Amino acid sequence: MWNSLYEFVRVDRNRELLPIVRPSSRGCPNILFSLENIMPDLKRTLLAADTPRLVLDRSRLAANIRNMQARAEAAGVALRPHIKTHKCVEIAIMQLEAGAAGVTTAKVDEALVFIKAGIPSLTLAYPLLRAKKLDRLLKAAKKRSTGMRFVADSEAGVKALSAAAKRRTMELRVLLKIDVGLHRCGVAPDSADAVELAKLIASTPGLRFTGILSHAGQVYSATNAAEAEAVAQEEAHCMALAKERIEATGLPVREVSVGATPTVLATKDFGPATEIRPGNYVFLDSTCVRLGLAQYRDVALTVLASVVSKNDTYCILDCGSKTLSSDMGAHGGSNGHGFGQAWSLDDRDMAGQPLVVEKLSEEHGFLRRDPDSGWDPDLGERVRIVPNHSCPVANLAVKYLVLNEKGKSRKWSVAARALVR
Repeated sequence: MWNSLYEFVRVDRNRELLPIVRPSSRGCPNILFSLENIMPDLKRTLLAADTPRLVLDRSRLAANIRNMQARAEAAGVALRPHIKTHKCVEIAIMQLEAGAAGVTTAKVDEALVFIKAGIPSLTLAYPLLRAKKLDRLLKAAKKRSTGMRFVADSEAGVKALSAAAKRRTMELRVLLKIDVGLHRCGVAPDSADAVELAKLIASTPGLRFTGILSHAGQVYSATNAAEAEAVAQEEAHCMALAKERIEATGLPVREVSVGATPTVLATKDFGPATEIRPGNYVFLDSTCVRLGLAQYRDVALTVLASVVSKNDTYCILDCGSKTLSSDMGAHGGSNGHGFGQAWSLDDRDMAGQPLVVEKLSEEHGFLRRDPDSGWDPDLGERVRIVPNHSCPVANLAVKYLVLNEKGKSRKWSVAARALVR
């Protein structure tokens, strides 16, 4: 309606660019007024933002952080979130202030960002073999007095950690990685390797056997909450078995660390676990909604995009695979619904029926038009997209546009973006 009566321009007020409505040449009254008089502040801020852009709802982010911390405390386990989802120092600080015991990272360069930011305790949940990687990491950790924990799943990995500990005159805490069904890294819980490697870690100079760690990533292939809960129960069973077999040798297993957002959300009983390591929960995405573990109104991270062209079948958006990624789900899974779900800015709670981003090219998104939806975006209209998998989407961005409920904005850096070594 407004496009047919008014023109949108920008003015500098209080050093901010804000959208202003003024009469068009169609004979409207001779008035000039700010959009703050006619629409919510949040929408006004989104209309002023350039696209494509990652938008982070701070109130939803904070709620997700509080809810997961409360879940951990109710279960009597520590929370050590995986920051490969957000890669952002400000968010890690929010998690620690809420009560997290530390953070988890995937790669060395990623870990270095958070060590240098002063994060006090960090688990690098990835097997390391190269001396140069270990030396860079341990040098920074020693300088900052960062508490570090490592994982191993092979004799070579144990030897590499021991050699690094000797070079840096440090004692390293090591968790044995257990394969609970993803068949990616780790040793089977019922294998001889599980017991022998635990004993090897405990007897190797410079290392302290701390416990066992797992990631049930196969949960992303589940189709509903019940299947996700079954994966969580199987993970708990596998970890209890590994713990029992290792402790039968007289070696105590002090820590049992498990984690994936869907398994953590699907159950309140973590079996023998002393710690959980979810990551995606801070943002959530279409995958968790598909599994019935969240609702769209809980999702904190969306992609703001604009309609740049239209044809009979699609509204063409200014975001493609370089913004939304090509993921149709985590760990190679698929949500079966394209590359994202899109809503009008007027539907803040995303309660209505979304349109589907059906296809992507590098810089274009193909939003399928649906005559039954009651919403057909106009040229130039902004839309909000919930991605399939928020983790790679965050890694493709430079900054988050962080909004509070009043529409006030700030920018946070994706400080560890593209750090994959």
